[in-house]
Amino acid sequence: MLTFAIACAGCNPAQAPAQPPGGAGPPQVLVAPVMERTVEEFEEFSARLAAVEQVEVRARVAGTLDKVHFRDGEPVRKDELLFTIDPRPFAAEVARSSASVASARSQAQLARAQLARAEQLLPMRAISEQEADERRAAAANAGSSLRAAEAALETARLNLGFTRILAPIDGRASRTALTAGNLVSVNEPVLTTIVSLDPIYAYFDASEAAWLKYGQAAADNSAPVVRMGLFNEQGFPHTGRIDFVDNRLNPGTGSIQVRAVFQNPDGRFTPGMSARVRVGAGKPYKGTVVPDRAINTDQTRKVVLVVGPKGIVEPREVKPGALVNGMRVVSGVRPGEHIVVDGLQRAMPGAPVTPQVVALDDQGVPIKPPAAPAAPEKR
Repeated sequence: MLTFAIACAGCNPAQAPAQPPGGAGPPQVLVAPVMERTVEEFEEFSARLAAVEQVEVRARVAGTLDKVHFRDGEPVRKDELLFTIDPRPFAAEVARSSASVASARSQAQLARAQLARAEQLLPMRAISEQEADERRAAAANAGSSLRAAEAALETARLNLGFTRILAPIDGRASRTALTAGNLVSVNEPVLTTIVSLDPIYAYFDASEAAWLKYGQAAADNSAPVVRMGLFNEQGFPHTGRIDFVDNRLNPGTGSIQVRAVFQNPDGRFTPGMSARVRVGAGKPYKGTVVPDRAINTDQTRKVVLVVGPKGIVEPREVKPGALVNGMRVVSGVRPGEHIVVDGLQRAMPGAPVTPQVVALDDQGVPIKPPAAPAAPEKR
């Protein structure tokens, strides 16, 4: 499909030539001038909106859900408190681990002191070599026990911190799956989900032919323009950009998945919504356009019927291009030439016709002049 702006069009309706006396004469047809317009090619697709980030919020420690700190469906900020699991058992574990660390530190200090004395006595042979080795081993074991106790304390502190479940991203929260007082396990169940809203993705499947156009546009250093409209909106008021194309075509459908990204500062777009996407393919260019309904098929050729200055019909072969709202880009005719747009069955190649010039609407349909009032009957 295409969108265009009128570059030049001189097609004011003209008065039909008077019929020869007696009512006989060439058949009357409606003609319109060939026009030149600025054309921009594009393709339209159905798209599905998706969040850039989506997180399932789960518990990292098991316990009793103590409190829910947000309302279902409301926006949340990163690191905002969402849930609290009863922290008392985990605080007690931190206290126990702290005591274990203090005991292990004392044992390590004692073992180091005994080793130091053994190192002083060994040269004097006041202790045996075996006893010195035992004290070395005892000091090493005490150091290892201290490090293990410190690691257990760090784990206990982490678990205590995990009783405060924070929002990992900015976005909108879903409903909570559990209320306060319920038991939760590690990673089960999903407490809620959060989806980001700004920006937002639009996924659509582009045909192979359309993708070849985009590839050519990229080769020409003209990035495709992407516009989007919701189904309750007129046109395509939102502008975005393509940021991802899949790495292969689907051989079953002959299409490739494309993703565009759009800004969503007011949160109007919601993940899961359907939308219409229009993707431009190349830069605008000047094109000669005629109504698509005026093009006939003559065996393997496409032709239009051109009416010359003397009213003689001339078939002209054209090569059709892109279609825009009922108007077809063609080559083979010149802007300003008149072609038959209505009454094709009455226009015979090489025969004269009585042309009546008409204007065209936005869809390339002739705007017929009102019928002349009937003459009053003679008495």
